[in-house]
Amino acid sequence: MKRQIAIIAGGDSSEHEVSLRSASGLYSFMDKERYDVTIVVLKGKEWHTEDGCPIDKNDFSFTRGGVKHTFDFAYITIHGTPGENGLLQGYLEMMGIPFSCCGVLAAALTFNKYACNHYLSYFGFHIAKSMMLRAGQKWPNAQKIADTLGLPCFIKSNVGGSSFGCTKVKTVEDVYPAIERAFKEGDEVICESYMKGTEVTCGVYKTKDKAVAFPITEVVTKNEFFDYDAKYKGQVSEITPARIPDAIRDKIQAETLRIYDIIGANGIIRVDWIITGEQINLLEVNTTPGMTATSFIPQQVRAAGLDIKEVLTDIIEDHFVDRTQTAG
Repeated sequence: MKRQIAIIAGGDSSEHEVSLRSASGLYSFMDKERYDVTIVVLKGKEWHTEDGCPIDKNDFSFTRGGVKHTFDFAYITIHGTPGENGLLQGYLEMMGIPFSCCGVLAAALTFNKYACNHYLSYFGFHIAKSMMLRAGQKWPNAQKIADTLGLPCFIKSNVGGSSFGCTKVKTVEDVYPAIERAFKEGDEVICESYMKGTEVTCGVYKTKDKAVAFPITEVVTKNEFFDYDAKYKGQVSEITPARIPDAIRDKIQAETLRIYDIIGANGIIRVDWIITGEQINLLEVNTTPGMTATSFIPQQVRAAGLDIKEVLTDIIEDHFVDRTQTAG
């Protein structure tokens, strides 16, 4: 009998539509001969299958044509709350439904960019100098922010993605408008120093018996930075494998796998880096990376000579092997 797989998409952030595109990508990648796959869309309290069947939150099931359907596994592809910050993971754990990405603690940690980067800095990772602002608190003087971080600097949401609410700030006068813009995405904002260098990203995953680091992608854009238009409107060159020395490539792949272990990740994660001279600097850890046909991870899987369908099957089936062994 086929396993019943839910691809959970949507969510309550500005990345709702991006998430739906990732869900479509995942649906096209998954092995339909092996799995029955259903896309489940979340928006606030409204949970339903893609064709409109309401989800019973008591057991994460739905009924179609008088027949009740339950799920064996959930692949989370929500970018933002509640699927990237641990809320959905906690619900699925309570329901006893295995899922693709990391657990509650790792999801909550990595969703908070400021907390995650500073936590990882204690393990020797280089990060940008940064400040965090919370809603309701008095903001530092704009000149102090500029003096502390230098100009240009980045001001962005601490709890958002896809560069929504992100501004590259070049003047003191632009500091407060950038903070206001970032706060529209959530109640925490990061002000972060600018690092000039080569931006790259590396995807990895692990199973019980292997660790896989994909070829690294180099990100080149003529925009001010890798913003929404660059990410989703083609205003960027994504070069896989990246044009970097082998030694730096090997270090980035090894350090990405080390982060995987430190945070206790599961499934596929992607870590963004910027290379300044001989040094690699951590930008961000993403535990629910985009999965459209043109997203970084599918690109890297192809560049590795792998089949994305087989990679996803590998991740799903490995989880059931682990559960069986734990139960035994």
